[in-house]
Amino acid sequence: MNLQHLLKECARGKEPARKQLFDAVADSLFTLCSRYVKNAADAEEVMLDGFRNLFAHISKFRYETDAGFYAWARKIMVNQCLMFLRRENAFSVSIETHAQEVQIPEDALNNLSAKEIYQAILQLPAGYRTVFNLFEIEGYSHKEIAAMLNISEGTSKSQLSKAKNWLQHQLKKNEPHEQRKIQ
Repeated sequence: MNLQHLLKECARGKEPARKQLFDAVADSLFTLCSRYVKNAADAEEVMLDGFRNLFAHISKFRYETDAGFYAWARKIMVNQCLMFLRRENAFSVSIETHAQEVQIPEDALNNLSAKEIYQAILQLPAGYRTVFNLFEIEGYSHKEIAAMLNISEGTSKSQLSKAKNWLQHQLKKNEPHEQRKIQ
């Protein structure tokens, strides 16, 4: 069954179609949620709330491409994560009006696996992690992030800079000793 047809069946309230859609996208959307919400049980709860929201509004979604659906679903999940972080008071930022640019060597990540990078991102404090995910992974601008989080653009830039500094420090700390000597 193609995605467009599956979405039409979901909009009609057909449970088998909803289950099939859930099974098809749940893993990637859970991964997205777990980047924002570290605790796996909370990330699963957020994802399920996101699916309830997705299914409640699926009849309003106008299919154009598969990518359009995935972008829409991701946006719902990101918003659900942000609501969770606000509700749990897990999101805090330090207020600053400017940020320094972080210089990361181009080959700094070459020797790291995606899992190692993902684990480092999960260790970021919630405010840093949220802005990092929204900017670097989801592609939002600082202006959009500021509006979403009710912070200034400068604070968004500062949080991103601090996140990159923190990640750089953590990843350097975990480099093999021989590699540190070469650089």
